[in-house]
Amino acid sequence: MKQRITVLGSTGSVGANTLDVIARHPERFEVFALSAATQVDLMLAQCARFKPRFAVMADEAAGRALAQKMEAERLETRVLHAQAAIEMIASHESVDAVMAAIVGAAGLASCMAAARAGKRLLLANKEALVVGGELFMAAVKEGGATLLPIDSEHSAIFQSLPEDAATWDARVEKIILTASGGPFRTRSPATLRDVTPEEACAHPNWVMGRKISVDSATMMNKALEVIEARFLFGLPPERLEVVIHPQSVIHSMVQYRDTSVVAQLGTPDMRVPIAYGLAWPERVASGAQALDFSRLADMSFESFDSGEHRQRFPGLLLAWDSLRAAPGTTAVLNAANEAAVAAFLERKIRFDQIHQVNLATLEAVAPSKPATLADLLALDAQSREAAQRAIARAAA
Repeated sequence: MKQRITVLGSTGSVGANTLDVIARHPERFEVFALSAATQVDLMLAQCARFKPRFAVMADEAAGRALAQKMEAERLETRVLHAQAAIEMIASHESVDAVMAAIVGAAGLASCMAAARAGKRLLLANKEALVVGGELFMAAVKEGGATLLPIDSEHSAIFQSLPEDAATWDARVEKIILTASGGPFRTRSPATLRDVTPEEACAHPNWVMGRKISVDSATMMNKALEVIEARFLFGLPPERLEVVIHPQSVIHSMVQYRDTSVVAQLGTPDMRVPIAYGLAWPERVASGAQALDFSRLADMSFESFDSGEHRQRFPGLLLAWDSLRAAPGTTAVLNAANEAAVAAFLERKIRFDQIHQVNLATLEAVAPSKPATLADLLALDAQSREAAQRAIARAAA
């Protein structure tokens, strides 16, 4: 029987790669629903190819435009819009698995809806854990959902851990997340104030969206991944480590109590963890090229604590700081960073001011422990307001 899949964020890079993998296995998977923000023409093309039952646009005007084009093309997909419709296709009784690939805190509510409905949840939206934290993990447990990480690093860790999660704490010494170092790994820290959005989005290994590309350039993506790993795998912050590995061949590692290390290797292609999540516990062809060890360049590793990396990437340290702070602090950090990156991409602030905005927002907002989704959303809104004030000061 085919798995019926909802792809949230289908027009983004992860969503498009998910549809590529699905198309390679029509006997195993079918698309039940798609969602996007504003890309009407791309959504129309996806609907024409995959014929989902529902297509949901987050933007109302985009939804109306899509409905008109869908009618003109005589496609039978039903078009909806707004947040409630996105949550509906994430939790629909006919859905077997949900690819959660909406970028940012905007994807939190639909992830929670899928978790509560007990879906097989393929999590590419790291903010669900960074913002949702214990509240999100409780929803996964209560709903009986199966949570499968899709970030290449967290998929690699998941593949390297023992199958029995109850043994992780006793058997595992630490988790080691690898980081490419992004486009500025060797750039003088003093010159980072002059970085343009175009330079920050030019990642040497991965093809990604603009926001995550900037996060990779600041290494805030790795800070968010450390936070995500904390909630996904249950190890305390002091047993989470980051190592810079420029070649992006080893995607992450697990060091066991006997000091042996298990790592997952592969080409830097998101279709590998996507295919793993879709077919788990089986394995299917992803479409990615296999590693050719005879042509593989030397693999190198750098300590984050060595050289000038702490000056280049001060945001990474905020991961451990926020995890040790009051519950909800990670949500504050995420909101601040989303606002700061958006301001940088709009050329309102400099590259080096992203970190300044994050620090100022963390100092301005004192969270109380969120008990509900409404609490999380309110904290997110409060943090964004504080971040906008910090951005205005930085831009003055």
